[in-house]
Amino acid sequence: MKKFAALLLAVAMLFTLVACGPKTDNNDNNNDDQQVEDNNNEPAFTTVEEGKLHMSTEATFPPYEMVRDDGTFEGIDVEIATAIAEKLGLELVVDDMDFDGALLAAQNGQSDIAMAGITVNEERLAVMDFSDTYAKGVQVIIVKEGSAIATVDDLANAELIGTQRGTTGFIYCSGDYGDDHVVAYDNGATAVQALVNGQVDAVVIDNEPAKAFVAANEGLTILDTEYANEDYAIGFAKGNTALLDAVNAALAELKADGTFQAIIDTYIPAE
Repeated sequence: MKKFAALLLAVAMLFTLVACGPKTDNNDNNNDDQQVEDNNNEPAFTTVEEGKLHMSTEATFPPYEMVRDDGTFEGIDVEIATAIAEKLGLELVVDDMDFDGALLAAQNGQSDIAMAGITVNEERLAVMDFSDTYAKGVQVIIVKEGSAIATVDDLANAELIGTQRGTTGFIYCSGDYGDDHVVAYDNGATAVQALVNGQVDAVVIDNEPAKAFVAANEGLTILDTEYANEDYAIGFAKGNTALLDAVNAALAELKADGTFQAIIDTYIPAE
């Protein structure tokens, strides 16, 4: 009887030890597993077309975007976008259109990004998000050699100033001199041709394409005085934070490993 009582006491003590021991919370274990899984996931972003990165642009803006004789695209923006797409495991698709359309395509989610030497300003920030700055732009003035317009101040005496529609050059000139003195053309090349034909007195456009246009048209020159300085960035639809963050990360890597500068040096050799 004593042995049986002792056995019962031992069993009771065993249950007590088990009851007082550490508890296992199945929910906690599940949460830990979920946390690990979340940490292992790549940044979740979507694109217009699976496996592709669509870039809207206006490809008459050398050396940032141009069309080769075979119809393919080249330029600083094209190569940078290609390198970014590769970092993200995507294939770049270039959607060529007019400048206003390129901005709208990104805003409306018809393209993933817009790159066309796009300047960041308050008006655009209201309807688009932008990447980190990747280049500096300078607005300059093209005139015919021997023109009475020799400085920025002389633009006030111009009867008509040519610009590219939707660009900051158009915005600045319209604000400074009034819409009646500014003509907006579909692209920079058309604006420069209007200057050659005597239809406008000057053209305000970004410095790098200005160099290309002047080199291709005898009798034109760029004034030494700059009209404005700007930052170029990549445009996104408002709120597309996941893709924006992924592109910024890729852009930072390209700058760190020298790829970015190599692309710039290809098209804009150091003087």
